Amino acid sequence: MKIYKSKYRNHWISPYTMLEKICFWEKDSDVFYNIEDKPNHPYEKWVDRLSYVSKAIQWFLDKIHPRFEYVEIDYWDTWSMDHTLGLIILPMLKQLKATKHGSPLVDDEDVPKELRSIYALPREAWDTDGNHFKRWDWVLDEMIFAFEHKLNDDWQDEFRSGEADWKHVACEWDENGKATLFQMEEGPNHTYKCDYDAINAVQKRIDNGFRLFGKYYQGLWD
Repeated sequence: MKIYKSKYRNHWISPYTMLEKICFWEKDSDVFYNIEDKPNHPYEKWVDRLSYVSKAIQWFLDKIHPRFEYVEIDYWDTWSMDHTLGLIILPMLKQLKATKHGSPLVDDEDVPKELRSIYALPREAWDTDGNHFKRWDWVLDEMIFAFEHKLNDDWQDEFRSGEADWKHVACEWDENGKATLFQMEEGPNHTYKCDYDAINAVQKRIDNGFRLFGKYYQGLWD
């Protein structure tokens, strides 16, 4: 896979910015703003005229310096597409959590009881509750947890210990005394232990993290 994605382009140059640069003798820059609210302002007509220049400059720069997005998929990228996407999504989730400004609405049913809105009333009637941003942090953490474990094929090893020693012991025979069915029994050196309850609990949390990723996918922006 090859991906190249340039940063967002901003080629707009405001008429007010142009006026401020052209009329360098004006000491107070506020004179160039809110001109439309000031009747008979000496620069009002220039704002209208320069707006065409601003649009022309923007059009020209957008043409010669466009935003570039390029994605090339190799056939092996879809052998384990879930893993391939995880390599991209995980660092993006971590960066979003570290640099975000604000958060989307998160339903109380998706977070632990102590983070629900009813336990942190807003300071004002119009304001968000005290747990509003904490809920989004918690949801992002659960997404990150899910993708971290998706990329770690050995995450279950921490719940296993010891060595397995299994032997096949005959438990049924035919009329000639030949064994037809065997069962597995622990050998003398069997020390293997596995906490299946813990594995199931982690897997349940992983599944929920992916569920939250799907539900709040359209909230993954800053």
